[in-house]
Amino acid sequence: MINNDVLRSIRYMLDLGDQKLIDIARLADPAFDVDRDTVRAMLLREDEPGHVACSDEVLAHVLDGLIVHLRGREEGRPPRPVEKRITNNVVLKKLRVAFELTDADMHAIFDAAGFPVTKPELSALFRQAGHRNFRACGDQLLRNFLKGLTLRVRGGQASG
Repeated sequence: MINNDVLRSIRYMLDLGDQKLIDIARLADPAFDVDRDTVRAMLLREDEPGHVACSDEVLAHVLDGLIVHLRGREEGRPPRPVEKRITNNVVLKKLRVAFELTDADMHAIFDAAGFPVTKPELSALFRQAGHRNFRACGDQLLRNFLKGLTLRVRGGQASG
């Protein structure tokens, strides 16, 4: 899935302003430098003038910052290094951690989006990439997860 779409979904889901999105990204690394104009350009649709592609680095900082924002910082542990490459599986894992979702929660989220997944399908998404039962998370699966999570967070109101 395109990083910009994930960023827009998270912003809408949590009703975040531009500055709040920047603040969340900086929770992962206070030295991370992204400005409001860049964030606004990343939130534009691909066909709008001024659109800028959201890099893996920016999305990784937002996802890691979201974990700290929602769950708090782990005291006594050094911060984890930010991911270099963001895949749909990584987005799914980080959102699961940030929102403290159980398997039952995950199934309910997919069901709410009208996209049920089986237990083996779900567990395969969280395996290591080299594992024989690993399954790559497709764009449609992630899109439906984001839709279902938005329904859950916003209390039943999600946009297309």
